Amino acid sequence: MGTRTGAGAQTEQQPRVPLSRERVLRAAVGLADRDGLEAVTMRRLAQELGVEAMSLYHHVANKGAILDGVVEVVLAEISEAAARADAPPPEQDWQAALRARILAAREVLLRHRWASRLLESRSSLSPAVIGYFDGVLGILRAGGFSYDLAHHALHALGSRAIGFTQELFDPEDQEAAEEETAAMMAQMADQFPHLTGMLAEVMHDDPDSTLGWCDDQFEFEFGLDLLLEGLERRRAAEGRPRPGTS
Repeated sequence: MGTRTGAGAQTEQQPRVPLSRERVLRAAVGLADRDGLEAVTMRRLAQELGVEAMSLYHHVANKGAILDGVVEVVLAEISEAAARADAPPPEQDWQAALRARILAAREVLLRHRWASRLLESRSSLSPAVIGYFDGVLGILRAGGFSYDLAHHALHALGSRAIGFTQELFDPEDQEAAEEETAAMMAQMADQFPHLTGMLAEVMHDDPDSTLGWCDDQFEFEFGLDLLLEGLERRRAAEGRPRPGTS
């Protein structure tokens, strides 16, 4: 019998990409990007990867483990984005270093719009999340913060430390909320003149560019800079010299 040649034989000889935890998690991120976080199930992931659902359990214990792993992937992307930012060392300018880290996180969350909701929903802190905040704390310490003031700083930054803000008005169904707000402004302008006046003036025109209703880039950076400037004043008031200064 002759040896088979041609495209068909080459296709048969191509090795299959082995399944791994990293491949499963990357597929989960891609699925969430395309179809939303709710689409990330064991069955859908198996379909994405072209395997039987039971094969996934050799690499991830359950859906919760997948979601925890997806958080790891997102935080790794944040670290990569922060490294590309080429910020000054925190000993030289802690505000610029921390600002760059936080805006790198925001860049990643704007790419994965479901990620902020996932980060909020995880009931336990994973080593990846702890490591991220330890890095933020390291920037503050290198910038001359006491542990006490750094602790207050983390509370003040809140979710902004990881690239998004939990807004006062942040509905899940943004389009429906904007329609409801427009109706409210028309009906209650006399009853709530200040709130309706503000909303009429500042309603944003491009909701697709945000992570929340009012969480656009300008508002995010405005709040971030306000916090960083205030924290620097508090740091200076402690009388602690910046590292490397006399």
